[in-house]
Amino acid sequence: MYARKGVRSIVVKSIGSILKSLRKERKLTLKELAGLTGVSISFLSQVERGKSSVTLESLKKVADALNVNPTVFFPEDEEEQTFEDRHQQFYYKDLSNGIHDASYLPILVTLQPGQNDGNAFTHSGHEFLFVVEGVLTVSIDGKKTELTEQQSIMFDAKKTHYWYNLTKQPIKFLVVSSK
Repeated sequence: MYARKGVRSIVVKSIGSILKSLRKERKLTLKELAGLTGVSISFLSQVERGKSSVTLESLKKVADALNVNPTVFFPEDEEEQTFEDRHQQFYYKDLSNGIHDASYLPILVTLQPGQNDGNAFTHSGHEFLFVVEGVLTVSIDGKKTELTEQQSIMFDAKKTHYWYNLTKQPIKFLVVSSK
């Protein structure tokens, strides 16, 4: 489902520049990508130009449409992060050790305080969440649950779901999604 083909050759500076490079590499117009994702052309354009932040929901839709792992939008080496990247509302770290054909995808997510934008979404497979640090609010089919450090939950990802940080501290949690 996900491939990192050609990503290493891209000089990255921000989520927007990576998005633009991937879109052009696949010879897609903004209109075509908007059609594949259900995200507006103007929003995609603003993200590419660094004028708008992207939500977890939108980033997942874009990654799926481009057939890439969502972690490609974040530098693997923290020293490569730009000022803009460090101030994103969330950050993904790929924990797959370069294995891209596995039947599941492990990602470490950091959500900044107050990250509560976005709409619940669905995707195929199952999802496992494990809170490493902080208090994570998870909504599954409209039911909100708070998970504290060392707590976990697993669910059918076809159910509408979303993660929130309603606290004043960053949250780190592990997400393992099956394909």
